[in-house]
Amino acid sequence: MRAHLSEYGIVSSKGPGDVTALMKLLHEEQEKLPAHARSALHTIGAQLRSLASEVDRLEAQILAWHRADDTSRRLASIPGIGPITASAIAAAVPDASLFRSGRQFAAWLGLTPRPHSWGGKERLGGISKQGDGYLRKLLVVGATAVMRMARKDAARQPWAAQLLERKPVKIATVGLANKTARIAWAVMARNEVYAVAAA
Repeated sequence: MRAHLSEYGIVSSKGPGDVTALMKLLHEEQEKLPAHARSALHTIGAQLRSLASEVDRLEAQILAWHRADDTSRRLASIPGIGPITASAIAAAVPDASLFRSGRQFAAWLGLTPRPHSWGGKERLGGISKQGDGYLRKLLVVGATAVMRMARKDAARQPWAAQLLERKPVKIATVGLANKTARIAWAVMARNEVYAVAAA
């Protein structure tokens, strides 16, 4: 839609957040468009509205499931984990005892460093990215939000703030995602709610 409108001189910002502004522009500037273009663009607009409505409906279902599930609610007590991530973890891992430790759970998610050895020297590389990519992505996105908060107010997330002082942002974020995965395993395995002192 953005590309078609730009052909007629109607330009908007990129990104999914600007779709609403784009739809408003289409409505306001529709008289400038030829009839065929107007018809095609309104069809695209109807598809976008339908998709947004379906996303809202599915999110409401996920939220209802999250509120009804004890494990999912406990997982959401961890900073960086909201209802979507909590429900995804709870659904993907019905039994935390399948993993011996939080480290094994983090490794299953692909959040542990990949070892590189040569000439008798052991070095750690980037994360392995093996395992469930969807859960890994959700945890990294949540860690990114926590890192933003840590930059604004170090007292709220002291561990993250200290990590940011020593490491680049991306490495610190993945490190926090790893830690969050380990905490999530502990919360599930021990049937406990996350407590700040426990981290």
